Amino acid sequence: MKFVDEAKIYVKAGHGGKGCVSFRREKFVPKGGPDGGDGGKGGDVIFRATESHHTLLDLKYQQHQFAKNGGHGSGNHRTGKSAEDLVVAVPVGTIVKNFETGEVFADLSQPEQTFIVAHGGIGGKGNAHFTTSTHQTPRFAQEGMEGEEFTLKLELKLLADVGIIGFPNAGKSTFISRVSAAKPKIADYPFTTITPHLGVVKYSDSKSFVIADIPGLISGAHDGLGMGIKFLKHIERTSLLLHIIDISTEPNINAWSNYSAINEELQHYNPELMEKPQIVVLNKIDLPYVKENAKKEVALFKKKGIILHPFSAVTGEGIKEILNRIIKILS
Repeated sequence: MKFVDEAKIYVKAGHGGKGCVSFRREKFVPKGGPDGGDGGKGGDVIFRATESHHTLLDLKYQQHQFAKNGGHGSGNHRTGKSAEDLVVAVPVGTIVKNFETGEVFADLSQPEQTFIVAHGGIGGKGNAHFTTSTHQTPRFAQEGMEGEEFTLKLELKLLADVGIIGFPNAGKSTFISRVSAAKPKIADYPFTTITPHLGVVKYSDSKSFVIADIPGLISGAHDGLGMGIKFLKHIERTSLLLHIIDISTEPNINAWSNYSAINEELQHYNPELMEKPQIVVLNKIDLPYVKENAKKEVALFKKKGIILHPFSAVTGEGIKEILNRIIKILS
């Protein structure tokens, strides 16, 4: 299934039904009074967050959501039928915004959470409502009220406990595939991961957490280089970040410059991301060059007050320690 995390849609609630102009016509009632009934209420447009949807793909191709109008009133004080509400399923984590103003209408972050995005119009009153001692035969009724309508922007932000960040090919996808049942594409070329992936990690004493792998960042991503930084919205809800570093690609690369470059992109996107705790790890210690330089990199980070955890996503060495650290922070 194609992953879509943004959609523009138009929603329109139903109009209220018209009130009725009617008078009693009975054989032995020569002066029958007004008996026009009220119009029915128009249907609301309601968004409901569901865990059965993981993308906004459906709404990307169904951009018009209209609720039905209420029924018109009729004689003998009969009220028109109220229209059914239109319930639209969206993934948990969907943010509903006014497309024109950017105002946030709702953040549907809980399963089965609902929000009325457009209220249906109230039905008009029939002429029976307008009888007075001085005006006993009103020949008018109310039109139904119009339903609300909006152009909306929907944004999906994944709900995860841990977000994985790092350069392309740092081993993010290999890590999440090793510790969870997620099956992201893994290959030896940049930007293998082009959409976010979620995995559930079940670890020690039935403790579990959700981890998110997003496309890799590069220096200058905030200027549109590589995959850009738009996918960083999927780590905004996380409790902590797992920063995976790879120094195996170039002989002169070092872990600190790698670490600094990624954090610079986080700063450009949203400075609040810098306040999240980061677990910094050095991947691919199964390779001789990385193994040889790991101690030096660990010592450099220690001087700067940061713990660097060496590990191998391929062999599994060091992963247990990383998971223990994650559980400790999340607890």
